[in-house]
Amino acid sequence: MTFTRIAALAATTALTATAAFAQDDRAGWPSSFTVGTASQGGTFFVYGAGWANLVADELGISGGAEVTGGPMQNMSLVHTGEAQFGLTTMGPAAESLAGTNPIAPGLQMTNACAMFPMYQTPFSVTVLSSTGIEDIADIPAGARIGFGPAGSSSDTYFPLMLEALGVEFERRNGGWDDLGGQLQDGLLDVIAFAAGVPIPTVSQLEVQTDVNIIEFTEEEQATIIAQFPVAAFDIPVETYSTLTAPARSVAMWNFAIANCDLPESFVYAVTDIIMSDNARMVNIHSSASETLPEHWDKNTSLMWHPGAARWFIENAGAEIGADMIHGG
Repeated sequence: MTFTRIAALAATTALTATAAFAQDDRAGWPSSFTVGTASQGGTFFVYGAGWANLVADELGISGGAEVTGGPMQNMSLVHTGEAQFGLTTMGPAAESLAGTNPIAPGLQMTNACAMFPMYQTPFSVTVLSSTGIEDIADIPAGARIGFGPAGSSSDTYFPLMLEALGVEFERRNGGWDDLGGQLQDGLLDVIAFAAGVPIPTVSQLEVQTDVNIIEFTEEEQATIIAQFPVAAFDIPVETYSTLTAPARSVAMWNFAIANCDLPESFVYAVTDIIMSDNARMVNIHSSASETLPEHWDKNTSLMWHPGAARWFIENAGAEIGADMIHGG
């Protein structure tokens, strides 16, 4: 499986011991690591590249982000060990465990373990204001809708959601930056995003043109919640300059994942760096305001990596049973 390296590896000339993790504690640690993210222009890439560089700097190990197809592919890459870490969403994680990941149908991806909670992914619709589309019901039959990279959370769930709401469309895939350009050029009518907010592509579109960010009606929101593994969510008004009020949406939680065979002390160290200083994470991306220890319980599907489980038990009072810890 091929993916493109984007972030330059942050490296040091030696593995510098930190006060918390002495050289003697590094038995079996990898000399480098990668974090599977998603396409450029999406929140996964910005968030994942940021924490990869943070961990690399703190631990003195080469590390960087990889552009991938998103949550489904990341589950596969981490399961096989092609990537040490990755970002996923709870829906795709559950499907991967059940063996229904379209990348490898029938393969139960049980070697990808939960590491830490990230943030909620809202599902939102963006159009050019010039289209006159202001509600889901305004989307014309046969509209060309971009759903993000094939196999992403958006591509997995948003087409089904819109079908449940009676929308007829032509399905298009691509990276978020590419789809944003197609929307501006009139090659797409709608982009259906599933990404942490603010979405870089939407923020850029706001600067370059007039857009409408379409919210769900209460009835549409209820229909989606009844049929899909999502919860109610309001996109805060301050997220985008286009909004004049919170936008009604639905959302799904995201988690960072680790290959289950990584050393416990290594994953504990990585988790500690991410979870111990939220301000640094928020500086990477504002969606990390939800990257908080108390959200450990948002993992509803995955077995925990032993190193991550130990961190949350020791530092967040998490009640994680042995039956939910890999190898426990």
